[in-house]
Amino acid sequence: MAAITASMVAELRAKTDAPMMECKKALTEADGNMDKAEEILRVKLGNKAGKASSRVTAEGVVSAFISGGAGALLETNCETDFVTKNDSFLALAQAAAELIVKHKPADVAALGALPYAQDGFGPTLEDVRKGLIGKIGENMSFRRFQRFEGAGKLASYLHGTRIGVMVQYEGDETAAKDVAMHVAAMKPVALTSADVPAALIDKERSVATAKAAESGKPADIAAKMIEGSVQKYLKEVSLFNQSFVKNDKQTVEQMLKAAGTSVKGFTLYVVGEGIEKKVDDFAAEVAAQVAAAKGSA
Repeated sequence: MAAITASMVAELRAKTDAPMMECKKALTEADGNMDKAEEILRVKLGNKAGKASSRVTAEGVVSAFISGGAGALLETNCETDFVTKNDSFLALAQAAAELIVKHKPADVAALGALPYAQDGFGPTLEDVRKGLIGKIGENMSFRRFQRFEGAGKLASYLHGTRIGVMVQYEGDETAAKDVAMHVAAMKPVALTSADVPAALIDKERSVATAKAAESGKPADIAAKMIEGSVQKYLKEVSLFNQSFVKNDKQTVEQMLKAAGTSVKGFTLYVVGEGIEKKVDDFAAEVAAQVAAAKGSA
């Protein structure tokens, strides 16, 4: 049986907003497996357990750049929120997005090799990154980027510096920018229900099946409950089926049709998404220090 620490309980609570004791029970049942514990809570508590799952732990910024029919979306990470307000760090992130559009690097390593000078550092972007690490005193890295070209027009939206969206479209620019803002707010995972990844559908079906089993309903009714839950989920996470944030009386698809606009695709970056940040167990740390002090006395 895995040891369930206070930091593990706190991390699960931050992800799910579930009560502390429920988090501890779920982790115990899951033998310390965080993903399994989250699924157990969703079965017991419903969608409430997933409402905080979009919270992220790593720091950094998302930058966007569009020029001449090409665009780029880039996530640049750092250790603390303090550095995300540093002018040199912000300049580095924006310059990197522009270099992606202009030079078409294949990956992060190729991006770092591109010529660039800033704050007395250079001659490559990687040299500037290393120089700023020494100057600012905090690690920073280019985590991921996507370059866009040849699939219609481009529109971007940045919500502060932590959420960035790029939309590929044909038609009205205002409608496209509204869709980009909508994506930032509602975080769809696909354009249509048919585009939702099978792994996500399987996970939702698993949760729905477990909830139906706990309901004690007859098999035929349980099957309908499961299918209903899956179909509801598909509508909630597919862009075209979502209620438009500026007018919930129409779907995004209906809004686009009225505007004579079509969206070909979108990319959403949320800073730190998928990155696990170390959670210190303060109580354990204090206890260890006390024990060490007694041992040396």
